Amino acid sequence: MENWEGHAARGNRTSTHPHIAKDNEPEQFRQDVAVALVRGARSRRTSGAEIGAIHLELAPAALLKHAAISLPAQSAGDMARHAPVAGVESIRINVRGIRDAAVEADMSRPEQFDVLVLGSGEGGKYLAWHTARAGRRTAVVERRWIGGSCPNINCLPSKNEIWSAKVADLVRHADQFGTVVDSVAIDMAKVRQRKRDMVDGLIAMHLENYKASGAELIMGAGQFVAPKTLEIHLNDGGTRVLTGGQVFLNVGTHAAIPDVAGLDAAGPLTNIEALDLDYAPSHLIVLGGGYVGLELAQAYRRFGSRVTIIEHGPQLAGREDPDVADEVRRIFGADGIEVLLSAETLRVQGRSGAEVSVLLRTASGDRTIDGSDILVAAGRTPNTAGIGLELTGVELDAKGYIRVNERLESSSPGVWAIGECAGSPQFTHVSFDDFRIIRDNLAGGQRTTRDRLVPYCMFTDPPLARVGSSEREAQRQGIAVRVAKLPTRAVLRTRTIGESQGFMKALVGADDRILGFTMIGPDAGEVVATVQMAMLAGLPYQDLRDAILTHPTMAEGLGPQFTNVPIKGVLQGAHHFPVSGTRNATQPGCP
Repeated sequence: MENWEGHAARGNRTSTHPHIAKDNEPEQFRQDVAVALVRGARSRRTSGAEIGAIHLELAPAALLKHAAISLPAQSAGDMARHAPVAGVESIRINVRGIRDAAVEADMSRPEQFDVLVLGSGEGGKYLAWHTARAGRRTAVVERRWIGGSCPNINCLPSKNEIWSAKVADLVRHADQFGTVVDSVAIDMAKVRQRKRDMVDGLIAMHLENYKASGAELIMGAGQFVAPKTLEIHLNDGGTRVLTGGQVFLNVGTHAAIPDVAGLDAAGPLTNIEALDLDYAPSHLIVLGGGYVGLELAQAYRRFGSRVTIIEHGPQLAGREDPDVADEVRRIFGADGIEVLLSAETLRVQGRSGAEVSVLLRTASGDRTIDGSDILVAAGRTPNTAGIGLELTGVELDAKGYIRVNERLESSSPGVWAIGECAGSPQFTHVSFDDFRIIRDNLAGGQRTTRDRLVPYCMFTDPPLARVGSSEREAQRQGIAVRVAKLPTRAVLRTRTIGESQGFMKALVGADDRILGFTMIGPDAGEVVATVQMAMLAGLPYQDLRDAILTHPTMAEGLGPQFTNVPIKGVLQGAHHFPVSGTRNATQPGCP
């Protein structure tokens, strides 16, 4: 902690400023000066030196012999040089920054709430609505996105534009379905407006929920200034300080920008900017072959962009089995998307939106890719830095995620973390389940995050969905499984819609229960939900195999899929049994 000492000239005036104490209380005067300094510095309308001069010269001379004041470092020297203070022989200034000055100034009178939620994402907003409806005074502090990232910049906006890309692709292939189209033109301004209209409707819905529940939504940047105490710099000006009996952290994550020479200076797109373009880049370079990168890469290819995906790992969709990743790459290749694997990005030059070039190192040597725009989709970083968590007793892990136990309780009593910032799987439906766990435990329950069965879906075309273990994960864990595969072309529904790419893949344990299911193909997310229900119920795979399923649907393929499960006698470790799908004759209507 730095200290700086200075001497000021003498003067003699009486305080009439509303922020300066009018009684003879030195401590109150000290706090009020700090308030004035902090407010003025934040407003950027008055310099720290001017504030110091104005307010210290108004001080009652009898109050100050030695004044100790906390204020921003830049203002400290200015105030000591320029502020004539009556009767002050020395000013000792504790240079701890604006935040600490605010602590000294405003902490004595914070607003009291039963529940404080920092961040209005999925789990946080539902928790706030729940506690408010239960009669507890609840405040939600949100910097920008009402409802969190999902309805504004991530899940729903991306799926909205992905569907527009799907329509564009269908129109381009309309002749296959008997519809003749002379030409196809993409109006990206209308694509964006359709997305924006959806977002506006979702925001209105959220505001109605806040109003109906009684939870107070406060728009501003929140920062902890003490345990369970938030200082909020309001978006429309001003500051509030709130304290809560219970605090819930729901601050989410943001796109990580890799430490690559020239990348940050190139002004790369993230998912936020990519979903708000009013043009299709002539050549979009995508750094990262994960779910976000793959979804947006395919969408922009269908909007008319040339697309190159650069992935530093050996496969796309790195968490999936190699056969799944290979199928994704094959599908993307058919769409005309260039994929570069095991490629190290060395340097980026230029400016995204104009011209960019990316220097790569590959197994075959260095290579330069020239494009018009660059999209970074290389992972996420938690929004836990710079919000004062070091003052709260809340511990972070090595990657910046909040350390929580299986009840989502942090290391600080009475403080919980929800969703991505707590290290939970980065899906909206998981954040919602985090809310349910906390809600039930606050009511005396004993729910935990242990052994949750979390499904997910990547909304490429066709989509990729999985629930439970992959084959590679089973091998790493030494779990003996039987593996059955069925190409989606063996499911009769694909004949009616003309979409036959992909396959189903199931893992079955020694007790005949389903341990994992992956599908890449039409309606994969819906089919996976069916398998998930069977897994949650602990049903043997034979129950799905023998079920009467609606014809013709994609879920109907589960019958022949589970008919292909090898008999128990050939169970040896995590072994793969390729199946050609010849048992599809068990489907009704098969010739």
